[in-house]
Parts: sequence; structure tokens; C-alpha cells
Amino acid sequence: MEALREFICQYSLLSATDWARISACFEKTEVEKGNLILAEGSICRHLYFIETGLLRFFFLKDGNEVTKFFTEAPYCFTSQASFTTEQPAKESIQALEPSVMYRIPFQAANDLLSLPGWNTFVRKLIQEVQGYTEEILQELQTLTAEERYEHLLKNQPELAQRVPLKYLASYLGIAAPSLSRIRKKILDKDRSSHR
Repeated sequence: MEALREFICQYSLLSATDWARISACFEKTEVEKGNLILAEGSICRHLYFIETGLLRFFFLKDGNEVTKFFTEAPYCFTSQASFTTEQPAKESIQALEPSVMYRIPFQAANDLLSLPGWNTFVRKLIQEVQGYTEEILQELQTLTAEERYEHLLKNQPELAQRVPLKYLASYLGIAAPSLSRIRKKILDKDRSSHR
């Protein structure tokens, strides 16, 4: 659980007694590649910390899966609206790789808010996630699929290698063959600039 402690300490300082209380509330869980952590329509009862692995958030539209975003380890995640309101989730969360994670139930996470260190951590994490969400929305509205892919290659190059083409294409809002063409075009451009 040391990775979880280090992650929280990036946002907030924790005393040894606070960490003892926090760590006692988390349980370890392992998820196989392809398995769902949350299915659309069910209530998300936990806040998770992913220690190793990669996740995909998606929803169904006209019977097709639409990828919203990816979460790489180490990071915290949940289906925020479902978790905080205890309403059915409008999205599914799937492990794209074998993943090791720790989870804390809603009530325990709420009870820990009396600890200043945990409270600061949760507040800063929510602000950060909101910032990421706004960034994704802005990209969707202002950049072409090709520009978004180039942005992904520049900022998260390893993600482009780890995520299957069909999910990347869905995330970018294009068909898989279109993404293949974009990839080839970028590759050709790189090759000619290195000549």
C-alpha cells in the first residue's frame, strides 16, 4: 500500500496515525484484463486507487461502446456522479490490462473527511479531475481527431502503445480505419523528416 500513501502525499501531508486510519479502510482487489470494475446501470459503491494497470471508461450509445477516457496507474478513480449520489452509473469501467487496486467504500471515504490530510487530498483530487475533464471537453470542441491524436502522442506516448486501436479511435471520435490512416500519415511524416 506504499504506492497509495505516496500518491496521497503528493497532494497532502499525512501523519502516521492518519495513515493508519486511512489504510485500514482500503481493501486490495485484483482485476483480470477485460473484466468490468463497474457496469453501466449499477451503483458505484467505492473510491479506487489503481496501483498497476490501465482502465477504460465507456458508455453505450445506440448499441455501440463509446470510450470517454483512460486512467493509468497510479491514480484514484470512481464513477463520480454515481459514487457521490448513489444513483446508477451512466458509464462502465473496464480493465484493459491485469490491474491491482485498492478500494474504499463510500461511507468510510466520507467518514475520513474529518481528517484534515484526507480532506485536503480529496478536495485537490476532485479539482484536478475537473481540470482534466474540462481539458478533454475543450479538445473535443476545438481540435480535429488528428490533432487530438498528435496531442496524445506528445503527452502520453505510452498510452497510444498500450490501448487497442478500436478504443483509441472511439476515444478520438473516429472509425478505426480513419485512425489507421492518421497513424500512417504521422509515421510517413516522421520518416521523411528524419531523412
